[in-house]
Amino acid sequence: MTETVDRPATRAEPPAADRLSRRDVTVIAVLLVSAFTVVLNETIMSVAVPVLVRDLGITTSTGQWLSTGFILTMAVVIPVSGFLIRRLTSRALFTAAMGSFSLGTLLAALSPNFEMLLVARIVQALGAAVLIPLLMTTVMTIVPPSRRGTMMGNISVVISVAPAIGPTVSGLILNVLPWPFIFWCVLPIAVAALVIGLKMMTNVGETTRVRIDWLSIPLSAIGFGGLVYGLNAVGVEASAGEVQPLAVAVPVAIGAVGLTLFLLRQVQLQRLDRALLDLRAFRSRVFTASVITGSLAFLGLLGSAFLLPIYLQQVLQLQPLQTGLLVLPGGLLMGLLGPVVGRLYDRVGPKPLLLPGLAIAFVGLLLLATVDADTEPWTVLARHVLLSLGLATVLPSVFTAGLSAVPRAQTSYGSAIFATMQQVGGAAGTALVVALLAIGGAAYDGAGGAGAAEAAGTRLAFLVSAGVFVVAFVAATFVKRVDDGAPVPVGH
Repeated sequence: MTETVDRPATRAEPPAADRLSRRDVTVIAVLLVSAFTVVLNETIMSVAVPVLVRDLGITTSTGQWLSTGFILTMAVVIPVSGFLIRRLTSRALFTAAMGSFSLGTLLAALSPNFEMLLVARIVQALGAAVLIPLLMTTVMTIVPPSRRGTMMGNISVVISVAPAIGPTVSGLILNVLPWPFIFWCVLPIAVAALVIGLKMMTNVGETTRVRIDWLSIPLSAIGFGGLVYGLNAVGVEASAGEVQPLAVAVPVAIGAVGLTLFLLRQVQLQRLDRALLDLRAFRSRVFTASVITGSLAFLGLLGSAFLLPIYLQQVLQLQPLQTGLLVLPGGLLMGLLGPVVGRLYDRVGPKPLLLPGLAIAFVGLLLLATVDADTEPWTVLARHVLLSLGLATVLPSVFTAGLSAVPRAQTSYGSAIFATMQQVGGAAGTALVVALLAIGGAAYDGAGGAGAAEAAGTRLAFLVSAGVFVVAFVAATFVKRVDDGAPVPVGH
């Protein structure tokens, strides 16, 4: 099939080798603010789960779906984003994404029950799913290789800090207001970002007329959805006191079959340049290693972001505001270090940052795996800060190294793959820690009551997470710097 390319009417003058034009900076700034708003919502419900359990009459495992459902929807939709970025203009795609997110936020604020709240979270996620790949693709398109580390450091503030401070934001709100105000407070920011984006957003690169493969969409949903649903089923069953093997095995098996068919379909379609998610980026060993490392790191980030508030509130009996404030220093540390790590990347490359960072995060998780019902909150704070310090050096490095190793024509697909694997890793991490929390608590036969049992489950979850970081460390040894060439200018 011959593709027809819609070229922009005019082109901006190429920027200097190591400078960004004002238009470039404006586009990236709009996307950064918008992405921060939507990513914040990945973990904003974690502190609210105990409140929702009381107000809506649900279980903790059911409440987990407000986070897992959001992340899972993103994982299902993100594979389509690579196609959408090629097919639609940046401005049109941004408008649709922020419009969907704003609508979902309004529905969540008005939700009278858990079912409508879950639907609203899914509508939010439909918009959120597009923004991170759009942001990454835009940066890799218009930012020169010599400054990508610095820019990815700024992006890491969005990708890592926003979910890290989500519990703090919701804790502050819940301290004085009912849970719907979590969304009422976010809604004006989302609408403002949409309005500003409509006024300031310009189009980046070129659009390409390709047909969407409709068969790939349900295969993607079944594949990724089945796997994460199976993991969540472990937590639900364990919370009920007994794990039914079929409740886990069936969705995992369906997911594995769906994912296999999806991948085979993409390999077939990419020969015609019609793949929904072009997998040729995996031909790069650096990209593959970066994706694995980043996915496992994100598993640790979102797993701990979900687990810590439960431990602090249900075991240490802290209030939501206290919980939010206790995890805040870790999030702020990641935000402060993101740009610094990005500049260091531009100087020394990824490996001197990745390997020490993963080692520090590993130690932080091991220390968190020793908590009990009598652990002082300040001890938990120090260990969480250590974990955050390690993660702060990992995420900007893998984003920059991985996407720089992808050929220019496949940047949108590389961004979509990266974002998909991160969300699957995050969803798996959230489901996994809930499952381990329940399993560890059920297996505990010592003294101390329910608090001691839940602390035992918390230790098991953090210990397994530390083991995951050993695998990430091995994958990170294959990551190195690869620069793919000069940027292209922004079009109208």
